[in-house]
Amino acid sequence: MSLDHAILGFLQYGPSTGYDLKAIFDLSVQHFWPADQSQIYRTLSRLTAQGFVEMERVEQEERPDRKVYRLTPAGVEELQRWLTTPLPMKGGRSAQLVQVFFAAQLSDEEMLAIFRRAAEQCRAELAQLRAIPAEAATYREALDSPRDYFCWMLTLECGMNMTAAHLAWLESVIARIEQGELPRRR
Repeated sequence: MSLDHAILGFLQYGPSTGYDLKAIFDLSVQHFWPADQSQIYRTLSRLTAQGFVEMERVEQEERPDRKVYRLTPAGVEELQRWLTTPLPMKGGRSAQLVQVFFAAQLSDEEMLAIFRRAAEQCRAELAQLRAIPAEAATYREALDSPRDYFCWMLTLECGMNMTAAHLAWLESVIARIEQGELPRRR
């Protein structure tokens, strides 16, 4: 997925500013496709140049003008094209697994620290994911589309299941090391 298509997808629900889009990202797809404010603005500029999005300046008193972006018919076509295009499965990168791969030189306690720290990160991520439905309720009510909300929740379910599975693996590794299954260094 590209940031371009995520932005086109959000703009299908209605016009938004870059600031609005950042807030929507943070409350919806951040757990699998994070974006920072500068990336969003650069992408909006590119989408505008490509004719997929148009920008309207809205004057404000005592504040800078707002730039409101909306999807063009060409943007709708591009989003539809992308939604119906099979995407290749890509393997992800994991710096944590690179650490694990080369961790044999560490002491048992140093290895345990790596796994315990990763488990704590997973627990924190699960807590964040579990808070998303309450945070997304505002958008659900504004959108009034049970079909869209169902698809949104599918992505959350996937994220929660993947994080829970990773946590279960980490906890099993911690238990195995604590039980002395880790072979001794030579």
